[in-house]
Amino acid sequence: MKTKIISKIQNQMKPYLNQGQYIKLTNSLLESLQDIDVIDNNDELSDIDNFKLLNLFLSAKQVEGRSDKTLTYYKSTLEKMLLKIKKQVYNINTDDLRRYLFDHKNFKQSSKTTIDNMRRIFSSFFSWLEDEDYIIKNPVRRIHRVKTGRVVKEVLTDENLEILRDNCEEIRDLAIVELLTSTGIRVGELVNLNIEDINFYERECKVFGKGESERVVYFDARTKIHLMEYLHKRTDENPALFVSLNSPFERLGISGVETRLRELGKKCNIKKVHPHKFRRTMATNAIDKGMPIEQVQKLLGHVQIDTTMQYAMVNQSNVKIAHRKFIG
Repeated sequence: MKTKIISKIQNQMKPYLNQGQYIKLTNSLLESLQDIDVIDNNDELSDIDNFKLLNLFLSAKQVEGRSDKTLTYYKSTLEKMLLKIKKQVYNINTDDLRRYLFDHKNFKQSSKTTIDNMRRIFSSFFSWLEDEDYIIKNPVRRIHRVKTGRVVKEVLTDENLEILRDNCEEIRDLAIVELLTSTGIRVGELVNLNIEDINFYERECKVFGKGESERVVYFDARTKIHLMEYLHKRTDENPALFVSLNSPFERLGISGVETRLRELGKKCNIKKVHPHKFRRTMATNAIDKGMPIEQVQKLLGHVQIDTTMQYAMVNQSNVKIAHRKFIG
């Protein structure tokens, strides 16, 4: 209620004040009402309004191009927080959120990465509330990023890739392995590809990444041969590049690709074979062979180059050679 009063005064006085005066008014109101409890028996905002605001926030993020998967993660994370804290959003403060994150870390044994992901989602939500004048100040602003240790994730070796290729019993699966290896595209981008997106002459294909951003990626001659062989054996009329093996030959989904690769990995006795591992492998190999990081960023469809660096694990032997060349 206190926040509503301050916001109302701010909105009424805003046309008559410059930025300096507006800030002074806000600080004066906050200081004057700091130790005063204000109760409104006719408060229009009920607990359900928190979730109305949450839905408005999710709608705004959907308009900005966030994926359904991201929106579902946002919704789940924020709903749990709102139900636990049990305050209306304009009364939630920094201590409430710190305590919530602390409980998750210590009692639910959440990892540092999970805690920081939650912090980022909270920050996005409360920043939006602040921008839309639902609250005065984002309470997450004083909660700093959680430092996480960098874990070096495994990539597929050349031997791993050859073994996987040799054990593909279906030409479709071999084409998938080759396309993932050669382009480093996301599994969601892979399953959304249509036959018409493939340019065999230029050995390239058009994909739509996160936020509906379009980019062109490239594949090698071996991928071209296996893709053409797979398509030549197809008898269906589905425009999708990859379809199920049996009638009615529907577009292959993300879970279908993940399951197929996981089964292939178990068959070859190779641990953790999943689509994203091919993406990381491509980035690592490209950097190890001297491709500029900016070009790798372009191929992977990353907005921030820091994201590309997290995907790429530079080969230690190359570091040793470079040290001897440039320093020793």
